Amino acid sequence: MIPTFNKIHNRFKLNSSSYNFEELKEVAYSHVKEGLPFEKSIGNFLTDWLDDKDYILVPTSGSTGTPKTIKLQKQAMVHSALATGDFFNLKPGDKALHCLSSDFIAGKMMLVRALILGLELDVTEPASIPVFDYKKAYNFCAMVPMQLQKTITHCSNIKTIILGGAPVSSALKADLQSINSNVFETYGMTETITHIAVKKLNHLNVTDSEFFFQTLPNIKITQDSRNCLVIDAKNLSDNKIITNDVVKLHSETAFEWLGRYDHVINSGGVKVFPEQLEAKLSKEIPFRFFISKETDDTLGERIILVIEAPSNELNSSVFEGLNKFEIPKKIYSVEKFTEASNGKVLRQKTLKKIK
Repeated sequence: MIPTFNKIHNRFKLNSSSYNFEELKEVAYSHVKEGLPFEKSIGNFLTDWLDDKDYILVPTSGSTGTPKTIKLQKQAMVHSALATGDFFNLKPGDKALHCLSSDFIAGKMMLVRALILGLELDVTEPASIPVFDYKKAYNFCAMVPMQLQKTITHCSNIKTIILGGAPVSSALKADLQSINSNVFETYGMTETITHIAVKKLNHLNVTDSEFFFQTLPNIKITQDSRNCLVIDAKNLSDNKIITNDVVKLHSETAFEWLGRYDHVINSGGVKVFPEQLEAKLSKEIPFRFFISKETDDTLGERIILVIEAPSNELNSSVFEGLNKFEIPKKIYSVEKFTEASNGKVLRQKTLKKIK
């Protein structure tokens, strides 16, 4: 029997304590009235989850467009939690660590997974360096890459870690090969209620297809005329979700992400995906940066590099691994990138800082 959003699993625990439906309402009220800022966010979400409505309102981050608030059906969120539980074989009583902001969908879904799957959830402040019991064995945790990078020496006791919210650098991927945890990069968005596909980042078998994103149960994928991913997830959305993500399909359940359609740069007739170029440069540039474009009379569009640094001076050796079409024609420096409240870089707003 499929669980429903108005029931709490009898194995659910929050910070080692069990609660029924009414008791959890009191916890939510206490968090809102007396909690720290991150606890207020948890309290606000639990208040919304436990009310009589069959939906909640969730903000998008605005990292790929204008921030907006969308309506998500609670039962669809239940199905998302079940798909994650099935894929990662999460069982009632498994221990999970919650270190993300509950203002956004990734943090909200950690709470939903615990409520629906019967997980024992430990909550810690969503800092860049999350503080938790480094000796306790956890079955599951969701992080942003920066959090894992800064706590990687303490994470081998976490069986499965999923990463989202920002690209995973080459340096972090290299570091992941030496830890016991199974680490996965996620693909998803608020509209898909977090991830609909995951890609394993360590402990890989070179003969299998783990190098590509694998869809979760009950997800169908196709492409549109732009080669962008189209997601058919009837349990999550009544309509197909048409993305701006250009992909290469490898099977009915596996795909390779190439980049954003709205980011592609057509420079002299050569199409360049900034995200792929950024992946190459991530090994060479030690601070935050991104690739963008500007108008060029000869090329139509030219590639530019925007770095978060006091000056735009870079050693030319950082571009040695690029072909001539990929080398940025200009470098701009910005002292501080503009970010969304969840830490994602807002590229278009950052570009406006360039003088």
